[in-house]
Amino acid sequence: MRASLIQIAVNPSETPDSRRLRVAAMVREQAGADLVVLPELWPVGAFAYESFADEAEPLEGPTYRAMSEAARDAGVWLHAGSIVERAAPGGGSAPDGTPLYNTSLVFSPDGGAAAVYRKIHRFGFDKGEAVLMAAGDELVTVGLPDTTLGLATCYDLRFPELFRALTDAGAQVLVVPAGWPERRRSHWTLLAQARAVENQAYVLACGSAGAQAGVQQAGHSIVVDPWGEVLAEAGPDEEVLTVDLDPSLVARTRDQFPALKDRRLGLAPPRS
Repeated sequence: MRASLIQIAVNPSETPDSRRLRVAAMVREQAGADLVVLPELWPVGAFAYESFADEAEPLEGPTYRAMSEAARDAGVWLHAGSIVERAAPGGGSAPDGTPLYNTSLVFSPDGGAAAVYRKIHRFGFDKGEAVLMAAGDELVTVGLPDTTLGLATCYDLRFPELFRALTDAGAQVLVVPAGWPERRRSHWTLLAQARAVENQAYVLACGSAGAQAGVQQAGHSIVVDPWGEVLAEAGPDEEVLTVDLDPSLVARTRDQFPALKDRRLGLAPPRS
């Protein structure tokens, strides 16, 4: 199984429409891969909070259409990173009462919609994404011919319980698009390896390059195998990282070192 992670540089001088055209062409260049992954919020920039409301789009908006066509033309499974989604009216965090979500889109090789994942853990504490966007509340897995993807986004990487739930739901490849800042790059690598080791699964973590709203991005997209070994890692600039995965390694790892079977759940709380 060949996976290509496209580490996009989000340049503020490039319009979202121009970037969609450029990224769609990059996806088409990955014909021959099985799975292509893009970063988080690449149409607008993960830290471009002031642009979220203006650049928000409906689920089946311009990014959806461009990526659906690119997946079909390339004949690949495409995790199209994420968009600022403006959902149907009815409460929410946007100024006009319409909820915004950080929403991932996955397309099948025929261009059809395969999955939608709305980011559960929003970054920013009391500002930014945490107050501008609503939280998703659903685990999402995607069945491919040879494996099952589990979907998470950026800040989700810090919450191991989400990844364990995805593993329990059958995930063997954990896909994490991100807009991770350079100043915490060491956490990015450490957490990607930890999520792989503790779940005995592949981790495909695709980040952004460049600077977004003055926040330098970490780049360094990374692919980790079920033993925690780094199979490939990008540098700081725009790059396509391509690696061949062996889907059967997940089952073999879990059979050879069956740590997941030794979990003990439902323990009593500590005595007072």
